[in-house]
Amino acid sequence: MKLLFISLGCDKNLVDSEYMLGMLSADGITITDDENEADIIVINTCCFINDAKEESINTILEMAKYKESGQLKGLIVTGCLAQRYQKEIEEEIPEVDAILGTNSYDGIVEAVHQVINGRHYENFKTLEGLPSTGARRTLTTGGHYAHLKIAEGCNKHCTYCIIPKIRGEYRSVPIEELVAQAKELAESGVKELILVAQETTLYGVDLYGKKSLGRLLDALNEIPGLYWIRILYCYPEEIDDELIDAIIRNRKVCHYLDMPIQHSTDAILKRMGRRTNHDDIVAIVQKLRERIPDICIRTTLICGFPGETEELHEELMQFVNDMEFDRLGAFTYSPEEGTPAETFIDQVDEEVKLTWQEEVMELQQEVSYDKNETLRGEELYAFIEGKVADENAYVGRTYRDAPGIDGYVFIHTDETLVTGDFVKVRITGAYEYDLIGEIVR
Repeated sequence: MKLLFISLGCDKNLVDSEYMLGMLSADGITITDDENEADIIVINTCCFINDAKEESINTILEMAKYKESGQLKGLIVTGCLAQRYQKEIEEEIPEVDAILGTNSYDGIVEAVHQVINGRHYENFKTLEGLPSTGARRTLTTGGHYAHLKIAEGCNKHCTYCIIPKIRGEYRSVPIEELVAQAKELAESGVKELILVAQETTLYGVDLYGKKSLGRLLDALNEIPGLYWIRILYCYPEEIDDELIDAIIRNRKVCHYLDMPIQHSTDAILKRMGRRTNHDDIVAIVQKLRERIPDICIRTTLICGFPGETEELHEELMQFVNDMEFDRLGAFTYSPEEGTPAETFIDQVDEEVKLTWQEEVMELQQEVSYDKNETLRGEELYAFIEGKVADENAYVGRTYRDAPGIDGYVFIHTDETLVTGDFVKVRITGAYEYDLIGEIVR
């Protein structure tokens, strides 16, 4: 039996996919990357925003066509779209043979066996607790870095977000389990751990009665073989001195923080259901930069949220200019079915959203270039990610760059390097989002 696995959406979904691949491989199922020879196709879907929903649906429909040849025996859909639109998938895409919810991916092997024997299969556990995989993950990230999902679900209930309804309330993975996973990853060659969750800063509140991300960092920092520990998805209102202290004292923790703020004006933040305001955001950024002078702060913004006006957009632009975030991504607001914001009457025109998004990103491009220029002459360590074709140059990532999200440093050298090598680089030039460097001998 040969199986094709397609993983869509975020890095948190990717971790679920890697666990499913591990369980399938442990069961003796052969994984293929060719849909033409697959007996089974599994699609781990996303539906966070409308574009992701459309991509998931189109992928399912495209893969369903392979049933016409008779080679494809089963089509299995898992993940967020499956959780959110179970009935619609059943009724409108009869080619789907099995559907698994977000908290049921540990049933993937049973699903495959049921489907290959001609039986329809569904598995939807309550959104409580966590799946039990009992298998080693099959990494899909190249080997030298991996994501470590430290929690599932979210309690914030922002007015634009559907995640609590399809992933459940916040549930932390116990520290001892995470340390065991991290040790296993390090022993397999992983050098960089990227901590992910819907919100990493609340880690441990449900298990230990208080925020415990700092305690987790202390434990992970002791694992041999790890070079870097990177933290994503830190909500600004939950970043406290205890977490900052942990970042400072643990040498493997990158001085990098992904802190999605979504907007800067109090009016929009309140409508979003966010638990912070403009002054709080400014204060935490200032504190982070004072206590960790070389910190790289990344954030994300939503443009065109219901009720946003040209005046509020201009306030956001001024904020972006003043704060000079090292990394920033801007996205247009997507009204999601079943969320409070979808019902707000003062929706913004799509063309206006796109215009505002472009203006924010054009401004950030200038900010990013200026920030990169200040790095000329600095010496930074970098992981090699690959070689530039037909040139004596390699692509690398410094601590300032999360994989698949941020920029690169292009390193010119006559040395022979391989992916995963860790080298010291002197920065010699800058682009808007990338750097140029040379090996420090």
